[in-house]
Amino acid sequence: MLSLTDVDLGYSQKIILPKVNLSFKANEHVAILGPSGVGKTTLLHYLYQQLSEQTCLCSQAQGLVDNLSIYHNVFIGGLARYSRWYNLANLLLPFSKPQQQIAMLCQQLELAVPLQQKVSELSGGQRQRVALARSLFQQQTIFMGDEPFSALDPLMGLRLLSLIKQTHQSVICVLHDAELALAHFDRIIVISDGKVALDDKADQLSLAYLSQHYALSDVPKYDVA
Repeated sequence: MLSLTDVDLGYSQKIILPKVNLSFKANEHVAILGPSGVGKTTLLHYLYQQLSEQTCLCSQAQGLVDNLSIYHNVFIGGLARYSRWYNLANLLLPFSKPQQQIAMLCQQLELAVPLQQKVSELSGGQRQRVALARSLFQQQTIFMGDEPFSALDPLMGLRLLSLIKQTHQSVICVLHDAELALAHFDRIIVISDGKVALDDKADQLSLAYLSQHYALSDVPKYDVA
């Protein structure tokens, strides 16, 4: 699917990860772990740039439009599938077919909020699920997420991960939850000290071994409303 050979990764002419060598195969579920600020997001965005035509990205920034409804924020994920005139008309008077599709998607994501509600009125956990819904509405074969479950409780995060794995051939996620990565991903990459410190099959690793590469003690704050 994609191979990186001695690739320097960074931004604004600043190299964060020098000479990266990694390969990604189709039908893999890959978790990227590591301390904050070491280049995990930089790596993920580079992968997305290379595979954007077949990939949906759920970023930490989310990119939601606060003064638009849940429906319209999710529909943004499908803009490329329709004509400009269809999209304009749907903005003014939403069509029934995409409304039904988005309602079903939000139900799968356990987002029990009216589609007409503005995103500005949602909790952190609800906003994250709207961002996930928009990504899934792109209907791509590869899903990439940058801590896509960070505002959700672990059980809900696991249920949504299962949905993502069912609907995408390949999944690549930056995560903070090492236990989730070990139990539900095929492969784990650890970024630490400006390099790829570990790249191995998940079933060959343990929490104790991962803890040698970075701290696992950070406890996320959940927002499950």
